[in-house]
Amino acid sequence: MLEHDIDAAIARAAALIAESDGLLICAGAGMGVDSGLPDFRGDAGFWKAYPALGAARMAFHDIANPAGFRNDPSLAWGFYGHRLRLYRHTVPHAGFGILLELARSKPHGAFVFTSNVDGQFARAGFAEAQVVECHGSIHHLQCSRPCSDAIWPADAFLPDVDAPACRLLNAGPCCPRCGALARPNILMFNDSGWIASRTEAQSARLQAWRARVRKLVVIELGAGVDVPSVRRMSERQGAPLVRINPRASQLDGAQGIGLALGALEALKRMQGML
Repeated sequence: MLEHDIDAAIARAAALIAESDGLLICAGAGMGVDSGLPDFRGDAGFWKAYPALGAARMAFHDIANPAGFRNDPSLAWGFYGHRLRLYRHTVPHAGFGILLELARSKPHGAFVFTSNVDGQFARAGFAEAQVVECHGSIHHLQCSRPCSDAIWPADAFLPDVDAPACRLLNAGPCCPRCGALARPNILMFNDSGWIASRTEAQSARLQAWRARVRKLVVIELGAGVDVPSVRRMSERQGAPLVRINPRASQLDGAQGIGLALGALEALKRMQGML
């Protein structure tokens, strides 16, 4: 797309957003790239972030799997502990602030639906009651068995990780009820033990909010096609969609605007037109 065509598309997107009374912000892994977070695109990108797993030829679905907490807990918590530390220290990029300003300008504000487990929207100032984390959160724990439906904050767990080896060096967190190893409250591959009650409560709040919004616009950022949870959520709203994705901006039959840009660049450029 030529630059003047991109400018025209951004202007149309800004006009849609300006006319809305509420925003549904749908975000995938690409939203975090401008904050310096990896998006694990393909085995090559994943192994670059975790060389020890690359040497073992372990794909993302091999390590993002509850079986690891049974079979090799120091490796499983080495991976998730490293991510927990990374997300705790990552500063959300300026695009989050732009979205927060837009939300505050709308009569019904905004709701976030994200597949990201990193908690970046909360760190950026979005109220927890206005966020759905459809795959759970790394900042919350559950029993790995599980012995109950309990979910609790991970704040007390301070992982000490040998990053090159992807191994946890200190003791992993334990379930306060049965003493078994705890795991992140994240939906993993081949995961029959994920406790979904926290995400289900978030989804119920979203549905109640959605029923009040009459002129909804969906802003989707960095949502991939391999695990299309976020893209499907965007498309089934029956509302105009602003899809921001440098690699997959096609609308797939939805009505709206596709912008082949990164999240931060697109938001900055739209902000100048609002």
